[in-house]
Amino acid sequence: MSEKSDYRKTLNLPRTEFPMKADLVNKEPQRLKAWETMKLYEQLRAARRGAPRFILHDGPPYTSGDAHIGHLLNNTLKDAIVRYKFMRGYDVPFVPGWDCHGHPIEHQYLKTSGLNMHDVNPLELRRACHEYALKWMRVQREQRKRVGALGDWERPYLTMDKELAAMEIESVGKLIRNGYIFRANKPVLWCATCETALAENAVEYEPHVAPSIYVRFKVKTWPPFLASLKLQLEKPAHVVIMTTTPWTLPANVALAFNPKLMYDLVETKDEVLIMAHELAEGVLGLAGMKGGKVAATVEGRAFEGLTCQHPFVKRTSAGI
Repeated sequence: MSEKSDYRKTLNLPRTEFPMKADLVNKEPQRLKAWETMKLYEQLRAARRGAPRFILHDGPPYTSGDAHIGHLLNNTLKDAIVRYKFMRGYDVPFVPGWDCHGHPIEHQYLKTSGLNMHDVNPLELRRACHEYALKWMRVQREQRKRVGALGDWERPYLTMDKELAAMEIESVGKLIRNGYIFRANKPVLWCATCETALAENAVEYEPHVAPSIYVRFKVKTWPPFLASLKLQLEKPAHVVIMTTTPWTLPANVALAFNPKLMYDLVETKDEVLIMAHELAEGVLGLAGMKGGKVAATVEGRAFEGLTCQHPFVKRTSAGI
């Protein structure tokens, strides 16, 4: 037999129409197109009509650019859950969504357009960002569909839909009427560069060494349980606290004692210092104070009802 002989014809192998190569680059778009044409998602919903529902909320990504690997991974994992629940017999309405509000969209639009926010009319900027968000929603929709995820892609929820905004206002109204929302003081993080408020999860803190301070609060009144102990003390008493946020001291109104810990009343030359038993020796050492005598050791619960004079504000701080 010559070297050019075709030995394949001498082998008894099954003959199939399966191609030797997967050719996914070409085959996957065809498969996705077939699913879309046959309305696979709609057929699954119809087959499960009346079955128990399983609703997976799509936490929406920002419409500020192309979908990245995180978006697509998130989308794929959700699709696995949707398909699994369909196979388990549930009716699974999955409505993809997009967050069309906020600083990321405005920032990205201004960056790509080269405009300065101070040179643009606020209403014009809002309209421009609206169109910018719609543009990237359409782009991301095609990119998310490309991974083969099932969903109601033609009727997504967008945070800028007026109907959705009306429903949100109605829901907030219910929360207010039921007393879950109230007006009070709260610090708001602000970006001086972007000139906008920031969400707390949008702020990253660099490692730093926090300044700490030890402060004495002079005891004004003793709780009934310690009244007899007061008579034994011939010197003024102070509660020693430590804080790594000294700037909060002006707002201090209470001193917290752990009811299960023991506290020493340490008598020094001029005063009696109240400190946690485990920390007393170390604090005295930091302060360069030696020779303190422990006059008594009591449980933290005994200090409930104690009142102290704030160290530099005319106000009382209570022991709790």
